[in-house]
Amino acid sequence: MKALRRLLLLALLAALVGAGIWWLTRPKPVEVVVHEVARGTVEATLTNTRAGEIEACQRTRLATIVGGRIDWLGVEEGDRVEAGQVLMRLWHGDLDARAAVNRAQLATARQRVHEACTLADNAEREAARQAQLVRRGFVSASVEERARTEARARRAACDTARADIATAEAQLAATETERQRLVLTAPFAGTVAKISGELGEYSTPSPPGVPTPPAIDLIDDSCLYVKAPMDEIDAPRIQPGLPVRITLEAMPGTVFEGRVKRVAPYITAVERQARTVAVDVDFVRPEEARGMLVGYSADVEIVLATRADTLRIPTSALREGRRVLVVEGDTLIERELETGVANWAFTEVLSGLAAGERIVTSLERDGVSAGAKVTLQAAP
Repeated sequence: MKALRRLLLLALLAALVGAGIWWLTRPKPVEVVVHEVARGTVEATLTNTRAGEIEACQRTRLATIVGGRIDWLGVEEGDRVEAGQVLMRLWHGDLDARAAVNRAQLATARQRVHEACTLADNAEREAARQAQLVRRGFVSASVEERARTEARARRAACDTARADIATAEAQLAATETERQRLVLTAPFAGTVAKISGELGEYSTPSPPGVPTPPAIDLIDDSCLYVKAPMDEIDAPRIQPGLPVRITLEAMPGTVFEGRVKRVAPYITAVERQARTVAVDVDFVRPEEARGMLVGYSADVEIVLATRADTLRIPTSALREGRRVLVVEGDTLIERELETGVANWAFTEVLSGLAAGERIVTSLERDGVSAGAKVTLQAAP
């Protein structure tokens, strides 16, 4: 009996030692952060690859057709101008002199018309008088014929003089047109952004293939839009009319509503950067853009699709193969999902989860895997 009791005691002691060793060496539960599955709104969106910028609906870089010395500058940078207002003129003294000659020639031509046409009128009256004398028998028919020939010649001289007036007027118009090549006028109302050149300096137009600074950069800042580069991969999904959220670095915390106006029909390749397509975005409420400066850095978020009141999870909780880790009791269970619309923040769940279930979001922690025992991290 004593031997049996001793064996039982030793067995009990061994069991206690084994239990202690297991307790001390057992895997410790992993502390995880979880998210409770719930319903909400999910949007599929695209964002620009590089910063976009505010552009003016109308912007023109004006330069004279020919070069010359700046003789008159009627505006300064920042000035508001009206359509048709003269902004700059180059020296055109030679054309002024030519125009004066043309005007003198025109005046002379008009005087010659007066003289020639007066003689033609007199010759026609004389021919009519000679015709009456022939009918009365006072003069011969040859006299009448000479009078009519003289009248026709005088009338031809009158017509020639009138043609000389048209020629002189055309020469004067040509000189005035040539002078307009040296004058810059505003094609629309706007603001002078930049002026290249000062009084007395020589202004040169850009020859083909050789870009030079424009004489005057004019912008219409009453109408603004955003031009943003989007990745070429996303181009087929972008269509005019899609809603857009616009944000500006100059106005943090403010989101402006926009619409896609135009998608460029070509891809832009920038050295050492991604190939992109330019997208133009209009402000839904243009009055909100008033006061913005052309060139402001802007970002756009194009909304491709929206799912309201749908089951959703954080996109960061998804593992490869659209799988998530679900907490069941104190154990992690891997589950495959069917997903729908997604963005960087949330993903729509079509099947595989139910509202109220808890999924792990701290996937980067060691030991987080299917079958692991877990404890939930207390909320901060």
